[in-house]
Amino acid sequence: MEAARFDYVIVGAGLYGATFAERAVAAGKKVLVIDRRDKPGGNACTESVSGIHVHRYGPHVFHTNDKEVYDYLSGFCTLNSFVHTPKAFYRGNTYSLPFTMHTFREMWGDVSESEAREIIRRQCAEIKHEPRNLEEQAIATVGRDLYETLIRGYTQKQWGRECSALPPSIIKRIPIRFTFDSSYYNARYQGIPTDGYTKMVERMLAGAEVRLGEDYFAKRDTYDSLAGKIIFTGSIDAYFGYSLGRLAYRTLTFEQEILDIDRYQTSAVVNYTDADVPWTRITEHKWFQPETADTIRGTVITREYSAEWEDGREPFYPVGDEASENLLKKYIELAKSRPNVLFGGRLGRYRYLDMDAVVRMALDDAKAELRPEKAGRQRESG
Repeated sequence: MEAARFDYVIVGAGLYGATFAERAVAAGKKVLVIDRRDKPGGNACTESVSGIHVHRYGPHVFHTNDKEVYDYLSGFCTLNSFVHTPKAFYRGNTYSLPFTMHTFREMWGDVSESEAREIIRRQCAEIKHEPRNLEEQAIATVGRDLYETLIRGYTQKQWGRECSALPPSIIKRIPIRFTFDSSYYNARYQGIPTDGYTKMVERMLAGAEVRLGEDYFAKRDTYDSLAGKIIFTGSIDAYFGYSLGRLAYRTLTFEQEILDIDRYQTSAVVNYTDADVPWTRITEHKWFQPETADTIRGTVITREYSAEWEDGREPFYPVGDEASENLLKKYIELAKSRPNVLFGGRLGRYRYLDMDAVVRMALDDAKAELRPEKAGRQRESG
């Protein structure tokens, strides 16, 4: 067994783990980062396929209004000019996302802003009480037509549940605006690292020792002995051996094709909102590189399928249903018995978070974790 020689062992080389590692190294700490995958970057991992930066685990577009997070990541990458303007395909028709005047005219013809507002107002009036689930929240926000065409089938495929069984909070992530601005994100900063997320994360990890292809659970005693504190970014229930029960997660399957054509679809991401189409969306990766996309011959597409997580699969995001939220509270109480373990990230905190929120969480956690020791050293030196 190796002798303890690190201040922190970080389990997971995704955005949370990389951010915490970089901050700890900057504070003079010795850090080991392990990940069972063969590349760092977590679900944001990118790899080169036929000269195209392919988003290995689904499309990731960075966006934020948090200047501190943007400035922090700008130290490790340059964001390109990509603006996310996805489309939706339903029964032979294409619709613009997010919901803007483009969408309303594709749905109802050449309507004016006031006419679109009135149609939506009238349809929203169907819900006369505080929305109790996603279906009611969607109808109360955008009306019945948009819900049935662009939300219902896609959402049920994505989450594996009827919309009436999902919490209303999920739909609040979807923007709606009565303008012709087609940018999906209403964010001050957005784009994709010019040389991919994996390169960005590698730069963040430059000061740490990194071991890839390493399963924490296969060598748990060894890794626990290597440092005084573990930063764990895997599933919190898995850490405790599911001793209190299993939280609900969704997993994803990706079907990649390299095609000898220059364009497959009209946007980088197209959602398939028909309930009977098995995939949720198709990503054409070259369009994430707007500066060079037109010069790249051929293209790479990925079909994405969502399914319920089970043993042997990768958990991608938490469902957050009522039963899981109640179980999570019990795991949080159990975690208090492990003061030498800090749980972080989407899976460690069991939260469906955007990338900027994960980085913000890691920055805040690192600041809180490292500050007491810094203050102690200052008192000792004084």
